[in-house]
Amino acid sequence: MSFIETTIVIALLISALYALLSVGFTMIFGVGGVLNVAHAAFLTLGAYLMLYGIQLFGLGPWTATLFSLALVGLFSVLVYAGPVKLIEDDPIIVVIVTLLIFLIVEEFIFVIEGTSPKSLPVLVAGRVTISSTTIQSNQVFMFFLSWLTIIALLVFVNRTTLGKAIQAVSMTKRGATLVGINQFRISTTTWLIAGVLAGLGGIFLGTFQTAVYNMGLGPLIIAFSVVILGGLGSIKGSIIAAHIIGFLETLTTSLVSPRLTGLAPLLLLVIVLVVKPNGLFGREELE
Repeated sequence: MSFIETTIVIALLISALYALLSVGFTMIFGVGGVLNVAHAAFLTLGAYLMLYGIQLFGLGPWTATLFSLALVGLFSVLVYAGPVKLIEDDPIIVVIVTLLIFLIVEEFIFVIEGTSPKSLPVLVAGRVTISSTTIQSNQVFMFFLSWLTIIALLVFVNRTTLGKAIQAVSMTKRGATLVGINQFRISTTTWLIAGVLAGLGGIFLGTFQTAVYNMGLGPLIIAFSVVILGGLGSIKGSIIAAHIIGFLETLTTSLVSPRLTGLAPLLLLVIVLVVKPNGLFGREELE
């Protein structure tokens, strides 16, 4: 019974983080129809900018988190308003350009920090015991904050005028233009949200493990697998897929070997692409 309880607790924690990492990725595809590989760079920058906020400016962990999210959100908007805006009609070129941005950021951090992992301070100290499993309070905080963020995002998309405009653009750009929706404003907002969510995911990942220059690649693969499994452009599909992959990966690493971390999402990605290329929820508008 203890193994089952521990597996469920760990899987729920991992799934919440995967959902947080993937929602912004799928939002950009839903609105712009492009795959933003630079999402991994946003994640890495989130972790390192929090660290720099503490080391260079003497900020506390919470203030450094806000500092980091503001800068990552700004960087994400600049990436869209700069190079991506010029080529957004060609999805393949967008993938190549955002991949280059990811590699440039990764190489830049490598040159400055080298390969040594950096420890990030936790936002909530201490440990708690859930059932028979003892975990960091910071992980519990991450779980609840991830869900609050996702719920707030769903409310924003479904209940606000700007959110409904995002839905309209995701359904048909031409129709949205005809009713006077400013697509640049919608895309900029989407990239801002995606950047902040990725930065927050990077901070949580850095506090659980460590921050290292190439920390974005693994989560990018997971986010890609989640989005493909859930269906490109579907927030609901991404949340469900994040939990499928989170539980599958936890079972794989617990029952077989911890070295197999990351293998389950890749195998699932191959199976989905062969059996159901549109994912569980197909290509749909943002709910």
